[in-house]
Amino acid sequence: MLSYRHAFHAGNHADVLKHMTLIALARHLNQKDKPWWYIDTHAGAGFYALDSGYATKLAEYEGGVGRLWDRTDAPPLVADYLSLVRHANPNGKLTRYPGSPWFIEQLLREQDRMRLFELHTTEVELLGRNFHHLGNRSIVTLGDGLAGLKACLPPPPRRALTLIDPSFENKRDYAAVVAALKDALGRFANGTYAVWYPQLSRLEARELPERLEKLPAKTWLHATLAVGRPGHDKGMYGSGMFIINPPWTLQNDLSSALPWLAKALSQDEGAGFTLEAQSA
Repeated sequence: MLSYRHAFHAGNHADVLKHMTLIALARHLNQKDKPWWYIDTHAGAGFYALDSGYATKLAEYEGGVGRLWDRTDAPPLVADYLSLVRHANPNGKLTRYPGSPWFIEQLLREQDRMRLFELHTTEVELLGRNFHHLGNRSIVTLGDGLAGLKACLPPPPRRALTLIDPSFENKRDYAAVVAALKDALGRFANGTYAVWYPQLSRLEARELPERLEKLPAKTWLHATLAVGRPGHDKGMYGSGMFIINPPWTLQNDLSSALPWLAKALSQDEGAGFTLEAQSA
């Protein structure tokens, strides 16, 4: 939705799960010299202030990355994520939070490229400014990333990581994501696709994982992280990451990260996690 601004939610528990997983996927792609593309269908502004503006309204980061900021006992996946967040805050204080494209930029090599889509006119202007220094290594496009994905696939290097994470404020987003992925797999079956989604009481949110599992993908991994009990009177109590064509090492890495995060970010006794996978 054009009214949606991710800055309201920057650094919350959902961002922790999403960005921790995204970093792990990018590092796996970097194990080979061959170039790869990062495609982000809903890139946002790319960087957010936590001590001013929208983020101060709800201060959701306090229940997410804020709880982890001073921890020194994090498992490897979480520690890697926190190291990059601290790199974004060189003064040692948590005042800024990076968006997904920034995390990827830190791991991007000279031969790799980013394609960033954003529908919000103000956000896309900020996004362009934040990544202008990359020149032709990063292309920022104003528009619907789910529609724009078609023109990106298959990517020239035949290697790509695609992040799909709309706000899901519009219930039509759920069906649109499934349709876009079905089309994407027809164009580029071997790509890695990471779908973030919110855990809500809304029927569409509860049904989405099952719909994703039915897509024509040989392998997938599904991780969820809940910080509290679900309830009709509550908003997002957790989130999930559904990864198509995940690296084989990711399930084992998440199996140590998720229990630690569920405990560290717990809001009540409903906190927990799930981790499922389908192999070829």
